[in-house]
Amino acid sequence: MIPRELIGTAQIPGGEQLRLVSHGRDFMILLDRNELMSTRMRGSEEALATMSCARIADRTKSHLLIGGYGMGFTLRAALAVLPLDASVTLSELVPEIIVWARGPMQELTAGCLDDPRVQIVQDDVAAVIRSSPSMFDAILLDVDNGPDGLVRDANNQLYSERGLQAAKAALRPGGILAIWSAGKDDAFAHRLKNAGFTVNEIAVRARSNGKGAKHVIWFAGLTAT
Repeated sequence: MIPRELIGTAQIPGGEQLRLVSHGRDFMILLDRNELMSTRMRGSEEALATMSCARIADRTKSHLLIGGYGMGFTLRAALAVLPLDASVTLSELVPEIIVWARGPMQELTAGCLDDPRVQIVQDDVAAVIRSSPSMFDAILLDVDNGPDGLVRDANNQLYSERGLQAAKAALRPGGILAIWSAGKDDAFAHRLKNAGFTVNEIAVRARSNGKGAKHVIWFAGLTAT
């Protein structure tokens, strides 16, 4: 049996401690006993990117905001389909996540953080949203296991009525807010509709081969004017 090896730890501002663990060739990021992400499961994180990009494919010089780097699955998938005139703002609150990406996971990272279309911002994505009126064609959020602030209580502000209104203000006409979740949340879907979004909820498999648990992505749209 291959043992797990602790590679590093990181303190989440206002939250608990993250642990980067290797298991053979695989990596996992853990919060207490919760596995937040793993190199073994990337399908739904990639779908968050590809499905979002497909919804804004007719735009020139599109600008995406990605909240949370994680292991980079969403960022790499977005860069693979975005045109050269697009730009991506990557908001990552925990600096060690980027250190791990450039260090022990650099093979997985595959240079995506150095893509000229990418700007890295070390900040809370909620703060980036609040300070960016009419800036983005798409906002992609994968900073928790769902709209419940598991990683840090302050993340709840993203999913509150006030947070959703801030996201609306940060989107350009016809833009979309895409939110990843480990499972369904009917109350949150209702909250999105109450905030004035058109909502499309899609179930996607955790693994790229179409297997594994079903995760959920909400695509909340704004009507173009």
